[in-house]
Amino acid sequence: MTIKSGGIADGYKGRLKDVVWKTLGEVFDLKNGYTPSKSNKEYWENGSIPWFRMEDIRENSRILDNSLKHISKSAVKGGKLFPAKSIMMSTTATIGEHALIKVNYISNQQLTNFTIKDEFKDALDINFAFYYFFIIAEQSKKLINTSSLPIISMKELKKLKIPIPPLPEQEKIAAILDKFDTLTHSISEGLPHEIALRRKQYEYYREQLLAFPKAT
Repeated sequence: MTIKSGGIADGYKGRLKDVVWKTLGEVFDLKNGYTPSKSNKEYWENGSIPWFRMEDIRENSRILDNSLKHISKSAVKGGKLFPAKSIMMSTTATIGEHALIKVNYISNQQLTNFTIKDEFKDALDINFAFYYFFIIAEQSKKLINTSSLPIISMKELKKLKIPIPPLPEQEKIAAILDKFDTLTHSISEGLPHEIALRRKQYEYYREQLLAFPKAT
């Protein structure tokens, strides 16, 4: 895929004057994950519910529809799962690692889960939000406390802002980044230099596409 330098940014920025900025707390329901008791074998035997951890992101990338470990229905607090099309992000230890989850699930306590509120489901494309979370991840690192275990305050996290351009533009941006992501991973077994260059190109255009007029 060939795109002229500057073409993306110039093409979109001219049509994005009506971008609306909202805080994460306004747009998403945020919930922390948890670990069911390991002493209760019933929770862990013959489980069918995905239970995500950082290991899932490290081993299976950032768009996930299954987990390495599963739990039983009896292990789910209140019987409520985090809904499919949510984003989970690490808010302790390794800050900012995130993934888009395509199935109903539970995560462990290292991960905070972001589900678009009903009133924003027709305004925000989850795939666009997933890509913008690369920026949220970097902003989150600036919120780390000074204790021995890095952790982010939920209160401060909710104050971070996400842009909401017109939905058709969100979908176009996500589609372009999907292609870049696919292309980058398709050469994962190529020459190291070529892989590094392709990743830098992908990161460059991701930054360009997601550079919106600042919130006021």
